[in-house]
Amino acid sequence: MRSVPGNLQVILAGLLLICSAHGQQPAASAQSGEAKPAEAQASAASTEELTKAVQNPISSLISVPFQNNNAFGIGPYDRTQDVLNIQPVIPVGISKNWNMITRIIQPIIWQPYPNSPTGGEYGFGDMVPTFFFSPKNAGKLIWGVGPQFILPTATDHILGQGKVSMGPSVVALISPKTGAIGVLVSNDWSIAGSGSRPSVNQMTLQYFLNYNFKKGWYLSTSPILTANWKATSGNVWVVPFGGGGGRVVKFGAQPFNINVQLFGNVVYPAGSSPWGLRIQIALLFPKAPKK
Repeated sequence: MRSVPGNLQVILAGLLLICSAHGQQPAASAQSGEAKPAEAQASAASTEELTKAVQNPISSLISVPFQNNNAFGIGPYDRTQDVLNIQPVIPVGISKNWNMITRIIQPIIWQPYPNSPTGGEYGFGDMVPTFFFSPKNAGKLIWGVGPQFILPTATDHILGQGKVSMGPSVVALISPKTGAIGVLVSNDWSIAGSGSRPSVNQMTLQYFLNYNFKKGWYLSTSPILTANWKATSGNVWVVPFGGGGGRVVKFGAQPFNINVQLFGNVVYPAGSSPWGLRIQIALLFPKAPKK
């Protein structure tokens, strides 16, 4: 068993590199004198706008998050699962009044054998593409709705469900000056795939609450609750509770969103993980969608 999973090593190395490089950036006064007040205000406004945009799952912001999730304490040997989600978010203006936001989640998984002190499987999990349709001028309540799919792209049977599944996905949020409050929920049912694999009926619900500070810093909680409606009584729900924080920073001209959250599962199936860690680094590309 690896003490630090390989996916997490990559994320941590990237996090340290970005933070180190950001800390070594020369001050504005070292290159062109002290920043003018108007320039400083524009820079602060840009950071604030980016921070608000990354907290809106259906904003007009292209982003490529690399999100590493560790689930600790699995099974009698306290194994650790490691899931690196590569999840690009691409908004496209499809008409004068509507955007389509495509979000694709491709997991790369280290799945330990829960009843063995060593060994496991490493590879791709099932791909999850979602397509949200959202009005460009939604008012105070920002919302989007569309189909979600689960595609059997797993490279080993224990890394995926072996089914093609689909269902609706809905996101809604409000964005006060101090942050964002919202919820994203989906439910998927299997419609095709291997007849030897169990059918799928599962819900995912993520609520998120963010409180923003100056210079891109923020506190956040965004646990992901899941319900496997096919599971036996007492093993249906995973209900995490926790949170953390992050910051929107620039490495050279490239903005990043860095976020770390820790969760304890107050409800979880027997033999699964009681707590987990999420570390995310997202590349941000603040461009308006084209019509």
